This record gives sequence, structure tokens and C-alpha cells, in this order.
Amino acid sequence: IKALYPNPSGTRVVVVDSSNNAYLGNPVTAEMTPFPQFPTQSVKHIMWDINDAGVVMVWDSREVHTYVYAPTTRWGPMVSKLGPVEISSGGEISMRPESTPLPANHWPIVAASGVITCQDSSGNLQNLDAPTYGSADHRLNKQHLQFTQKLALLQLKEAWNAALALDGRAYWLALSNKAMEVMDMNMAIRVYRELGDAGMVMGLERIMHYEDKNLLAGHIALLYDDYNKAQELFLASTRPVTALEMRRDLLHWDQALKLAHTLAPHQVPDISVQFARQMEFKGEYESALEKFESALNTITNEEEAAGAGMGGGGLLGDKEETEKIQSVCMAGIARCTLRLGDLNRGKSYVREANDMQLCRDCARILEVMKQTGDAATLYEMGEQYERAAAIYIKTKNLTQAARIMPKVTQPKLHSEYAAKCEKDGQFEEAVRSYERARDMDAVVRLCLDQLSTPERAFEIVRSTSSSTGAQLVAHYCQREGNFRGAIEFLLMAKCSEEAFALAKTHDCMDVYTKVLGDGIGPDEAQSVASFYESQHELGQAGHFYSLCGQYARALKLFLQCGEKEVDRAIEVVGKARNDMLTHTLIDFLMGETDGVPKEPFHIYRLYLALGNYAQAAKTAIIIARQEQDLGNYRQAHSIIYETIRQLQDQKVRVPQSLRRPFTLLHSYMLVKKLIKHKNHEGAARMLLRVAKNISKFPNHVVPVLTSTVIESFRAGLKQSALEYAKMLMRPEYRQLVEPDKVKKKIESMVRKPKSCTDEMPEPLSPCPITGELIPVTTLESPTTKDAIPMCIVTGQHMVADDWCLCPNSNMPALYSEYIKYITAEAKADMTARGGDDAAAAIASSPIPMEKLKAMDPVTGTEVKVAQLKKCSADEVAAYISSYNMIDQEEPPKKA
Repeated sequence: IKALYPNPSGTRVVVVDSSNNAYLGNPVTAEMTPFPQFPTQSVKHIMWDINDAGVVMVWDSREVHTYVYAPTTRWGPMVSKLGPVEISSGGEISMRPESTPLPANHWPIVAASGVITCQDSSGNLQNLDAPTYGSADHRLNKQHLQFTQKLALLQLKEAWNAALALDGRAYWLALSNKAMEVMDMNMAIRVYRELGDAGMVMGLERIMHYEDKNLLAGHIALLYDDYNKAQELFLASTRPVTALEMRRDLLHWDQALKLAHTLAPHQVPDISVQFARQMEFKGEYESALEKFESALNTITNEEEAAGAGMGGGGLLGDKEETEKIQSVCMAGIARCTLRLGDLNRGKSYVREANDMQLCRDCARILEVMKQTGDAATLYEMGEQYERAAAIYIKTKNLTQAARIMPKVTQPKLHSEYAAKCEKDGQFEEAVRSYERARDMDAVVRLCLDQLSTPERAFEIVRSTSSSTGAQLVAHYCQREGNFRGAIEFLLMAKCSEEAFALAKTHDCMDVYTKVLGDGIGPDEAQSVASFYESQHELGQAGHFYSLCGQYARALKLFLQCGEKEVDRAIEVVGKARNDMLTHTLIDFLMGETDGVPKEPFHIYRLYLALGNYAQAAKTAIIIARQEQDLGNYRQAHSIIYETIRQLQDQKVRVPQSLRRPFTLLHSYMLVKKLIKHKNHEGAARMLLRVAKNISKFPNHVVPVLTSTVIESFRAGLKQSALEYAKMLMRPEYRQLVEPDKVKKKIESMVRKPKSCTDEMPEPLSPCPITGELIPVTTLESPTTKDAIPMCIVTGQHMVADDWCLCPNSNMPALYSEYIKYITAEAKADMTARGGDDAAAAIASSPIPMEKLKAMDPVTGTEVKVAQLKKCSADEVAAYISSYNMIDQEEPPKKA
């Protein structure tokens, strides 16, 4: 040692030896860090910068050499010689070490913050800036120079400030590299955040709390992919097992295995298994087998040692984990043994393991090795029935295949198996497999050609509508003389021309038309029509002419048939909408063609078909009146209701001239139901409504008036009863009153009128139009004179807050009364069917409301309480508005 130069605090010392080499010594750790590129000439003086503790200046009588000391770096303590710094675009730092000459006759004494104080030859003191601190080249950017100087001097906080001003990616990268080099984790995290590198930030935050410098340096080396250096540092740290964890994570199993023997012996079996798997994947089967066996032997030996009480078992961890490794070893040994050609030994290992996945893996190995029989057996053991079946089918081992085909789901395999069975004469088995493959055409073929079960083939084709299958069945039917069946299946096979020729030849046109149905095309329809016309079946011919659009010809043929084809004639005219055809049909219906007028009902249907709803309504009124005059009230009621429904469905106004007769007839129809429900007042008021229009019931004047008198008297309407009793005692009606007992009571009533002066006032309810209280049977608003809709259940006028529409007839009804009506009808029906016992049962346990049902009073079809729904105020207003649409009568023609 030639000289010692301690720092001002005495914690570090520069040592110069006789070989003119210098070292920076740390007395705490006894580390001696060499100075790189130390001056070869004898050193005259070494100075420590009194402000920058890590900066050392060496003077060799001519030049000053500046060094910076970093006590902590990724590579340990370092001394670097300073010089100009260059930064690449990728942030890489390169420094070119340089020395700086001092003026002649200047002796450096002390350095502080880069300022060297010198004594000249005359004893005066002068200050000089060290080149590393000063601005040697004025052309350089000042901020750039400041950044590089602070970076070289390891003053990272000042470098951060300069980087903020520069704000260039290269500067941030350079700063991050330097921070990582000196292991300043806080600064590195700040810089990577500024760079937006979230991955590095998260990685550094995970390791920044490590106090062991070697451990921290190892993780930093790992981030830079320097795995060997990282391993060296990890092994030198307080947690050497980190080196093993790194090699395991990197899948460096060979090196991991070496480390595990010394660092974690209990991991040796698992690492050996992983290493073996890797070699097996690479195709190094012998080495892989050796490693699998080595791992298994290690576990076995430890278990034996533990069982013998010899202090072994230290390598064994969790029992469940150990068993898992053993099973993996056995599987690997089995695979490698098979791949190396020792089949018997390998198969015995597979059977011993009893592992489904191992069976599958080894089956694939054997299949590649062309050992198909053994491969199929192992596939079956591994429940890969498709692969096993494919091998059995390929090798024509149908017996073995038959066992597992029910477990196979792939249609292709079933088809292949079925084809093999068919070729082998096993037709029933072939059919079953074709069905599993959903190849129903093949099933049809076998049923027809081999199994003699044509009925089954027919059912299959009808359910699948297969064109190919239909052709097969059609040809079979032709061979067997079943021409009706042949026509059906030819049409299913889209062979319409062949089917038509067959139908024409064998008089089976009805089958041809039935199969085609509504889907018959114009050409087919015309051919069929021509055939029927040639056979003088004019009705059928006209029908098919109408289907192909030849309406005039169809109408002509229908009219030739007379009245029996009138309905079809009306339908044709309705489709055609042709004035000439319309007049032709009207002439026929009026009798101008044959002198025989037809029923007015046909005129009514014609108007409906033509969409002339106004004339249809007028005709319906005439027809209904005729039926009413004849006493056919139910028929008249039905005609008028159907007309109203047709007009409503077509969104056409319903004239009051149609609604009024419906109201009258429906009131008459309600009487029996009201009497049945013991509502005598309601029945009486309906009969009074009918009696006021008794001229509309000419065939039943006396019975209607008689019922009116009786029900009015029962209901306490004695004045009304007396009024119609007097009418009955007129000479033209008196002799017709029956029976005598009733007649005598009516005569007594008329003789003693004073006993019939009482009259119960009619109940009131709010008018749905104005809201004023009016009698319940009044069907006209006294204020606005608008018609009020009638309830189809009671015959009373509707009330706005108790309004619903019948789901069958779409007619209005009082919601509460409709529910009462359905309840009464349902109970009456059950009592009628079950007698007194049913009545007692109903009384003890009422029927749930949602199950109640009855026949609605208009159409006679079933209606349930659950179907009823109250109308909103807007719906009520809309119904009343449409109900009172003004009839637009045609103006009278001028003379």
C-alpha cells in the first residue's frame, strides 16, 4: 500500500498499492472495489468531493480523472470513470471515460460540488470547474447536458426534474435503466408510470419491499431475462429457493432438478415428473422413462424408509399429492414403455393403473403403431366408444362393434356399421343402425326389399316426407298394383306428371287431388278440371277451374249443376269480382235463367262474398223478417247476429236497422233463461219489450201475450198485466187462449180492474252516455237520443263501469251479471247431471271461480269466467261511438 485517501467522514477509503492500482474500500463489509482505467503515471493527489459523497477526483500532475462510486447496484458496489454521456433513441446509456488537463503549475487542494480549488505557483488560490459539471460545449442543449451530467453522477432526483422538462421517451428509458441499475425502486416505479408500462410497475411493486440486496438484484435480473445472473444472485441471497422457483416457472427442468436436490429435496419427484413429461413431448422416450421411474423409485424408497422407522419420509409431502404424482409416474411409464415397443409390459401398466385418461392416451399410441385390436380395447376401457367402434368397423369385427354401437352417437359411424351389416346379411341390425344414423331412406329401402314390411316404410315416408324414400315406395306400390298408394307417394316425391298419368289411367283422381290439397298449382288444377269435365263431373271440374283462375268457365259449370252448387258459384264470383259474372249469377238466383227463383239466403251470401255489406245487411233483414213471420225466431236471430259479426269483422258500420231486430229477437230468446234463473221481473220486462212489437211475432201473438200477462203479474207489474190481459180478451184472440185455467184468471183480472192498479217502479241505473239515471230496460238516451247497447245476459242497457265483451260473440254484457249468469248455469248443469247429491256437494264446497263455465247466450258456445275482462273507459267510449254511427241512407232518386 502506497497511499490512503479516506473520505471526510472516514467511512470509505481509496487505497493505492505499489502496482499503481487503486481500490475503494468499505471497512464495514471489507469489500474492495477496483477503479477502472486508473492513471498509469504516479498519482499525486486524490480528492473526495466534500458535497457529492460518491465523487472521487484523481490528479496525476497533469490531468484530473473523475470517478463516481455506487455502493449498491445490480452487480454490487461499482466505481465508474466519468466522461461524456450519449443516450440512444431506445434509452441505452453509453459513457466515454475521459480525463481533463489542469493548467500548468496548478496544484488541486479540495473539490466541492464539482469546483476544484487549486494553488498556483505564486501561492494564490483559484477555482476551476470540473469538466463533468461544467458546460464544456455551448452548442449542446443545456437541459440535455444537465440530464446526462446528473445521470452520470447518479443524482437521479435532479435527472428526473431535467427529464420532466425534456419529456422525451429516450430520456425516460435512460432514467429507468439507471434507476434499475442502482436498484432505486421508488424512482424506477415513478419512471415506468410516466412511460405507461403497467406491467413493469406491478412487477416492481411486488419486489420493492425486499431488503436483501441480492434477492432484489436477482428479481431485477429476472425482469431483464438474465436467468443465470438471477440464479447466482438468488443463491447468494437469504432465500436461495427462489432460484428453484424461477427455474420451475421457466420450465428449465434440468436445472430445476439439480437445484432441488440441495434446496428442496421434497420437490424432486414432482420436478422429475415434469422433466420427464417435457422429454416425452420432445420424443426422448428413453430419457423420459428413466425420469418417470426415478421419481417413482424416490417416492417408493421414502415410503419404505418411513414404514421401517429409519428416519426416512422427509421427501414426502401431502399424502394426496404423493398419490397423484405416483399415478402420473405410472401413466408416464406406461406411455413410454409402449412407445419403446414393449407392448405387453405397457398394457399391463395401463390395466393396473385403471385410469380412463391413460387408457385413451395409450389407445392413441397403439393406434399410431397399427396395433388396432389393442387400441380398440383401450378406447373402450377409456369410454371413447366412437374411436373403438371406428376401429371395429374398419377391421370388420362386427360382433365387438355390436356391443358398443348403442353407446355411439356419431351418425357417420352408424351409417358405416349399417352398411357392413347389410353387406353381411344382418338386415335387422342394419335397420337399427340406419335409424340411429337418421338415414331413413336406407331404412325404407331395407323394409321394402329385404324385410317385407311395406307398412313400416309407408309410415316412415309419411312422417319424414323424404323425396327419395317416396320414390322408392311409389315404385314398390306400382309393382304391387297399389296405384292409390303409388299416386300418393309420387306426389310426395314431386313427380306430379307421373302421378297424374297414373291417376287418370286407373281412375284415382280423388287421391291425386286429396294429396295435393290447397297446394295444387294452376297447371295441375287445369289438368284435373279438364279430366273431371270429360267425365261429366261438372261440380268437381268447376272447383278446379276456379283454383286455376278460370272463373267464367267454373261459374258456367256450377250453374249447369243447378242449385246444389250455388255455394261454390257464389264463392267463385266473390273471388273474381267481375261484373259480368256477378250479373250472370244474379240472373240465375232470380230465376231468369230457369224460371225458378232461388232462396233469398243465396243473394245474401253473394253480397257478403262481393263485399257489398250494405246490401247484405238489407237482405239479411228481409230474410230474418221472413223467418220471424214463420215463427223461426232462433234462425232469424242467428242470421242477424252473423251479419252483424261479418260487418264488425270487416270494420264496416252496423246500421241500427240491423241492431233493432237483433235487440228484439234476443230479448225474446232471454225470457226462458231469466225464468229458469227465477228472475221473473227481468223476464217480464223482456216480454213487455216484445209485446210492444207483437206485430213482429204474428205466429205467436197469443202465447207471447199470455206469457207477458203471467210474468208481469208475478213480478208485481199489475197495470202492465191488465193492459195486455185486455188485449187478449179481444174477440180475435180470446178463443185461442189456453188452457182454460189461465183463461179464467185473465178474464177475472179484466172484470175486476181495480185489483190491478199497483205497478212496481222500474229500477234505475246510470246512462253510459250522459250518466243520468234512467230505467234499466231503456235502450235510448233521453237527452242525446243516442242508442244504448244492450246487455246480452239481462237485456238491460249497459253501464259504463260494469262493461265487458263476450269473448265468443264480441257483444257487450254487464260484467257482474255475466259472472252471475255463468255461475248459475254451471251450478244448474252440475245439479241436472248429478241430482240432489251434486247440489249438496256444491253447497258445501263452492266451485272455484276460474273453473266455472257455461254456454254464452248468443252463440251457444262455451265461455269461462276467466275469459271475461272488464273494459276500460276508453274502450267503452269507442264502442258507444261506433255503435251510434249514423246510417248513410242513399238519397232518393229524382223522377
